[in-house]
Amino acid sequence: MNTPLIKIENLSFKYPENEGEDKKENNFAVNDISLEINEGEFVAILGHNGSGKSTTAKLMNMILTPNEGKIYIDGIDITRPDMTEDDIFEVRKKIGMVFQNPDNQLVATVVEEDVAFGPENLGLPPVEIRRRVNEALSIVNMKEYARHAPHRLSGGQKQRVAIAGTIAMRPKCIIFDESTAMLDPIGRKEVMNTILRLNKKEKITVILITHYMNEATLADRVIVMKNGEIYLSGTPNNVFSQPDKLWQAGLEVPQSVELIHKLNEHLDDKIPLGVYDFDKCAELIKDKIKI
Repeated sequence: MNTPLIKIENLSFKYPENEGEDKKENNFAVNDISLEINEGEFVAILGHNGSGKSTTAKLMNMILTPNEGKIYIDGIDITRPDMTEDDIFEVRKKIGMVFQNPDNQLVATVVEEDVAFGPENLGLPPVEIRRRVNEALSIVNMKEYARHAPHRLSGGQKQRVAIAGTIAMRPKCIIFDESTAMLDPIGRKEVMNTILRLNKKEKITVILITHYMNEATLADRVIVMKNGEIYLSGTPNNVFSQPDKLWQAGLEVPQSVELIHKLNEHLDDKIPLGVYDFDKCAELIKDKIKI
């Protein structure tokens, strides 16, 4: 049996009073969660604000240190007491992160120099840095903008440059922490197409923290967090076939799922829930109500 790329056992984390994602005193932002993520998987993590999803992401990358529990990356316990700064640096090379605001991640005045920043910090030779920069920009379809100034790009383009900078570090996994939240619909589509390409073509493990249900439908597996705990977990079809539970967690559901749920209140022969593809939804409705 293959070792999972990421394994979490009984993980708990509490912010100091009045800090972080969960500001209520004595409450755990992450409370005794366990999960495994396999290499090559695309996992979406959903949850209302304060549910613990972003805290979990930061724990995986050792931006935060857990109060209790274990995290294994590639079979290595990264929560052991003797972890050094060099050890943490090695972990972060395997687990990259792309955050919400691309402007906070861009450090250079030229796109290709920004993408080169990470590989330069790894001490790679110039020829290898150039190769990685060209490859990363090609993967995110931004090679033609290599000599552009990042501040002149659109939000979606900036985020793709930030993703290229992470790709150039050659991580096994990239965590996207609300990476489309500040983008318009066009920018979100650009970034989601890039994420799918990374996962399906480049075989990079993807963890997507999002509150957009239609983004989560693209994942192999969906995890829903509530009050710092794992509330639901399964395929998109399985999770989105439980709209009542999602509403109880303070989440919306895909529009097609909500439509079917409402129609089923008036139908004897129910339409299956969990259908989030619009064309499939239309076909099912047409068949059931004989349009």
